[in-house]
Amino acid sequence: MADIRRTVGSGTAWEPIVGYSRAVRIGSMVAVAGTTAALPGGGVVGPDDPAEQTREVIRRIEGALAAVGAALTDVVRTRMFVVDIATWEAVGRAHGEFFADIRPVSTMVQVAALIAPELLVEIEVDAVVTDHSAVE
Repeated sequence: MADIRRTVGSGTAWEPIVGYSRAVRIGSMVAVAGTTAALPGGGVVGPDDPAEQTREVIRRIEGALAAVGAALTDVVRTRMFVVDIATWEAVGRAHGEFFADIRPVSTMVQVAALIAPELLVEIEVDAVVTDHSAVE
């Protein structure tokens, strides 16, 4: 029997325009799209604070994972995109608040810009659901 494709959206204006989901799960594999701290009506959580944006992003990722039956403990890879690599330590420490014991493989790169100028950090993750968080 084929694995069922499960998707979850976050309701952002960009999802229907671009044609993507916040998270997709097929079998035990989960991918969470690039996630930012953008607010629905404009603005961001943690303006001018890359660490607070990172915390908000990971909390949103945690919610997307939960919506498809996964958890942060299932995360095997994170990719962090920052607009200023000089903020690497603040972003990295905030990432470590959530992942210090999980220790997924991780990448952080500087990008020229994100979708809105007030956004400082975008993170995407891949996860593999293990027995402890399996929900079918």
